[in-house]
Amino acid sequence: MLGFVAIAVIAALGFAAVNYSAVKRMGTGTELMAELAGAIQEGADAFIHHEYKIIFSIALVIMAALMVVVSWYTGVAFILGALMSGSAGWIGMKIATISNVRVSNRARETYDVGATLKVAFQGGSVMGLSVAGFAVLGLGIVYLVFGIVLGQTNTSNLIIVTNWLGINFIPFTMTVSGYALGCSVIAMFDRVGGGIYTKAADMGADLVGKTEAHIPEDDPRNPATIADNVGDNVGDVAGLGADLLESYVGAIISSVVLSAYMYYTVRDAAISISSELVGKLINYPMIFAALGIISSVIGIFTLIAKKASDNPHRELNTATWTSAILTLISTGVITWWFFSTTDLSALAFRLGWASPWAAAVLGIVAGILIGQLAEYFTSYDFSPTQGISAASRQGYALNITQGLAIGMKSVFYPILVLAAAVIGANAIAGLYGVAMAAIGMLSFVAATVSVDTYGPIADNAGGISEMSKLDPRVREITDKLDSVGNTTAAIGKGFAIGSAALAALSLFASYLYSQAGPANTMGQFVLVLDMINTLTLAGGLVGAALPFLFSGILIEAVAKAARKMVDEVRRQFREDPAILTGESRPDYKLCIEISSAGSIKEMKVPALIAVLTPVVSGFLLGPEFVGGLLIGTTLSAIMLALFTANSGGAWDNAKKFIEQGNHGGKGSEAHDAGVVGDTVGDPLKDTVGPSLDILIKIMAVVSLITVSIFQRYNLLDLIIG
Repeated sequence: MLGFVAIAVIAALGFAAVNYSAVKRMGTGTELMAELAGAIQEGADAFIHHEYKIIFSIALVIMAALMVVVSWYTGVAFILGALMSGSAGWIGMKIATISNVRVSNRARETYDVGATLKVAFQGGSVMGLSVAGFAVLGLGIVYLVFGIVLGQTNTSNLIIVTNWLGINFIPFTMTVSGYALGCSVIAMFDRVGGGIYTKAADMGADLVGKTEAHIPEDDPRNPATIADNVGDNVGDVAGLGADLLESYVGAIISSVVLSAYMYYTVRDAAISISSELVGKLINYPMIFAALGIISSVIGIFTLIAKKASDNPHRELNTATWTSAILTLISTGVITWWFFSTTDLSALAFRLGWASPWAAAVLGIVAGILIGQLAEYFTSYDFSPTQGISAASRQGYALNITQGLAIGMKSVFYPILVLAAAVIGANAIAGLYGVAMAAIGMLSFVAATVSVDTYGPIADNAGGISEMSKLDPRVREITDKLDSVGNTTAAIGKGFAIGSAALAALSLFASYLYSQAGPANTMGQFVLVLDMINTLTLAGGLVGAALPFLFSGILIEAVAKAARKMVDEVRRQFREDPAILTGESRPDYKLCIEISSAGSIKEMKVPALIAVLTPVVSGFLLGPEFVGGLLIGTTLSAIMLALFTANSGGAWDNAKKFIEQGNHGGKGSEAHDAGVVGDTVGDPLKDTVGPSLDILIKIMAVVSLITVSIFQRYNLLDLIIG
């Protein structure tokens, strides 16, 4: 199994290295283009170095705590996960700042949409391939070192052990949970820090530049424009990569943890899971992921190798669909080979050997449907977003009102799809099927992240084109690519939110399993959470409110930094009128420093809320309260994440629809209203929405790791005896 996984990892990271090198060898254009790209790269490098220094200092503290309180291998796996997640985000940011100017230059040299698309996608593919490659590389190391060398995956070691504190756990489940937590912590800081940075700069640039000074987007006279372009890289690329890597890992480990506890809790029962079967259940998700990576490599190659058309949407969809179809076919074959000769009578596999594959297919279909619904509600090709543009003619308030209405309506239909997927996957293959549905949804993550990352690269290329005063035809090409990128980003967020919901359900089942003791081997342990229990109900209420507190803190953090940015841009325009005439150069560096300082300062509290809330709640009120907390947070956060992602995406594309000449075009009152709506949506779609799906999983993983501690030690039990 590990040999096959190694081939997939080498294919992904090797192809990423080839694409990185190919993009880097391309021309950077004029001297001014190279200078602007260098400023963006310098700002992004400075921010991510500062951010990672803080993140890894916190990670070392968490690692030490895990090593002392839980086990040494949990701490080591945690830091490995942090390194994999951090590496993917850093490489993604590097390639984005290298690709942007080369995309702009390719458009300048060829005036060809297809040729320019290929450069942007080739740059984005480095991020996508790195996300999948590093995620599975780290898991492969965990399987090899801890699973095989230290024997944790041997069935004789798939038992509940008790550590020096009296805490019960299965060693391998705790190891993979530690790895997932490392990925989650880095993702949370990357998403929150990057999201605050990018949206503070974006809002400051738009509010003063567009609505007050009436200068174009990315105009070099705007002091915040370099900070805005830096933000695209640290938030929409590095943050995105770490986010989806964490989702991918969370989906895989949820099935592993479930398998181990399912095996142990019926080990001595009349109907038990065989040693052969549990080994296959633990290894199957890794093989599934490896096939998804190889399929994605082929899908990505098909777009890079061919002559692309002038229809970027079709080309990107072709690459994604190729990856998805190859994944379906290859995983179907391997599932038959893997399970067809195995006795599955101990499991609720209603379709026999095909059950886990069918559940994964259900997840893929659900992801596609959620993505299509996101496209319908956020693309300006459809009536919901066009309706927001039309409402802008009556002013700012109606733009906001219509956007809120569309965002709220857009939540219901994806939830129906998710509910159907959960019921269907559980009916086909039990809770293991639900976990496989989450894995299926992200099985071709290398392709989907490649498509998602292409968008910010195209956006940056447009900024460089504008600041370099290139032919307007160049900006038209990059704007066309960027517009498609906004829609693909909304689709990608739909996949991330959907997989987070499915993985969270699997992790929640594992949370309940983790309360089993060494004696629970006869099948008597029942997965039940009593919602009538006052502690569980109270936890549910608090959990439902938590995403609102979390979101409010994030929006306020963006607003604080944005206010400083607005004041600074206004100050520069006021004190040096020659900036607006083009005779004087703005102070870009000061705006970069404002965004950096604001994001670094404000990112700590939301991230710590996600990590500490289940721990503190558990030590105060015990596992029933935390169980309710997880249910409430999951349900509430999924709704909010869908609302914020879709409303923000719709506001953004409603503005772009007006900029294409509709409802008065640029400079009209409708356009001013569209800019305000887009600005309101910015922190929702790029800061709050992506952070909420990480909140769900980080709380679930932290609870999974610590439940055996606060089950034994909590204040409530101490008080009531």
